[in-house]
Amino acid sequence: MTRRASDSPPLFDMSAKPDFVLEAALIARGCACVAGTDEAGRGPLAGPVVAAAVIFDPGDLPEGIDDSKRLNKAMREAAFVRILEKARAVAFASVCSEEIDNSNILRASLAAMARAVHALAVSPGHVLADGRDVPPLLPCPGTALIKGDQRSLSVAAASIVAKVMRDRMMTLANGNHPAYGFASHMGYGSAFHMRAISDNGPVPRLHRYSFAPVRTA
Repeated sequence: MTRRASDSPPLFDMSAKPDFVLEAALIARGCACVAGTDEAGRGPLAGPVVAAAVIFDPGDLPEGIDDSKRLNKAMREAAFVRILEKARAVAFASVCSEEIDNSNILRASLAAMARAVHALAVSPGHVLADGRDVPPLLPCPGTALIKGDQRSLSVAAASIVAKVMRDRMMTLANGNHPAYGFASHMGYGSAFHMRAISDNGPVPRLHRYSFAPVRTA
């Protein structure tokens, strides 16, 4: 039986850029400020998972902020500067590969987000977190937002900060381990990266030994 197309509009227009509607609603309910948090680096075979948290002044929002995955490197770097100029507070935190191996990538990602929120110079009244889970041990209530980086301006900004900071960390790692090409693939499982692991072995304290491609290389 063929299902008839729904006449109802989609609940969220994922082609639209993120906005400040969710944050504004929480502020209207009495939250002094709202933080968005997101992470970068769940999928790579090497390097940390990095999270960021951002709080904006509702009267001074930056332009050109979008989900980091929709922006190229130059656009992310430009947006990163605007975020630092406009935000009331910005913080980032990371969880290293060894901690990822001792836990798992989901727990490590949530831990990084919680640490970023705790590192903010301004205490938020509510946290909007990208994904299906609210990070544990937040200093305030939180809400999980599926595709939050496409819905919330604060979460999108956090995604940009996390991505830029992680890329910079992996570029530094490239200087210490040039044979692996980290500056080009940022630790993801590219063909070049897999050949480097096969030829040279994984790098202790940098590669994620619990990830199957590294464990079996």
